[in-house]
Amino acid sequence: MSWQLTEQDLPDLARGAAVLGTGGGGDPYVGQLLARQAIREHGPITVLDPDELDDDTLVIPTAQMGAPTVVHEKLPRGSEPVDALRALEKHLGRTADATMPIECGGINSMIPLVVAARTRLPVVDADGMGRAFPELQMETFGVYGVPGSPMAIAGERGETTVIDTGADNKHMEWLARGVTVRLGGVAHIAEYAMTGAQVKRTAVPRTLTLALTIGRAIRQARERNADPIAALAEALSHTLYAHLRVLFRGKISDVERRTEAGFARGRATAQSFDGQHELELRFQNENLVALVDGTVRCVVPDLVCVLESEQAEPITTETLRYGQRVTVVGISTPALMRTPEALAVFGPAAFGLPYSFTPVEEAAVGTTA
Repeated sequence: MSWQLTEQDLPDLARGAAVLGTGGGGDPYVGQLLARQAIREHGPITVLDPDELDDDTLVIPTAQMGAPTVVHEKLPRGSEPVDALRALEKHLGRTADATMPIECGGINSMIPLVVAARTRLPVVDADGMGRAFPELQMETFGVYGVPGSPMAIAGERGETTVIDTGADNKHMEWLARGVTVRLGGVAHIAEYAMTGAQVKRTAVPRTLTLALTIGRAIRQARERNADPIAALAEALSHTLYAHLRVLFRGKISDVERRTEAGFARGRATAQSFDGQHELELRFQNENLVALVDGTVRCVVPDLVCVLESEQAEPITTETLRYGQRVTVVGISTPALMRTPEALAVFGPAAFGLPYSFTPVEEAAVGTTA
């Protein structure tokens, strides 16, 4: 069933998207500001359930790409993703019937909302990552046969370009990353144009609703002085992301972060409150793996989320700081993100990690206080 997304939904959506962003996906607060302005100017947004789509509907996902650290210094105008959409429509010779997120985490939960408000298109309640990933080929769309190109890229000065690499989504990512670097480290894109039938076959369903559910669960737990992480676990237990495991509780002791080749890369360590255990996080825009005392406790594609210990506010990789008191949780991903085909595209080996994938509900035994 379709529903209306209003300005009042945005804080909860942004918080939930930050959790699903696993530390990356761009700053959801910036996205919230852009979406709020667009809704104030153009009215609420119609959100479509993927099962409601006609098979021949044309859906064009829209997003931002680049290093999350750049967005703090290079705020978008808000018109760039619409420019990308129009450039791809012109190339295809057909107008979109709806837009959709490529990822449900971070700022890219919000960019399609900006497009939807500004164009009066509906947005589909689904995405192609079920979280955030750093590279464009890391999509369930591509895993299950939808080519990412032709794709359009738009910059802040109104420039646009179209990249077409056929079915080679990894080469599309390589070229688009180079263009994005030359546009200042951040750009806006339209890609993975597909039919309604393809959305229903390849997308992770109802992830905008999921982000809202997560954000509301945390907020409502705070309001009643309950444990927000327990509330989050309970909320997730009724979704495709059924398993939450607390991996570590402690204080950030070191952060190494650098921006290179259009990505924010690095690692962070934390010490447990009793001083007996150490956590290591490795990230490429998003958190990729959590190791406790050298043992893998959660690894991509499952979600490694860093939350502030008291309020469970999600902490992004660009805002990790020495001394923060954190609770690190692992969250399971849906089954279509754990198939051999999916793991070949966005499992540990795709990031050069020397680990095999073990579901978080099997790898995370107990917690470290």
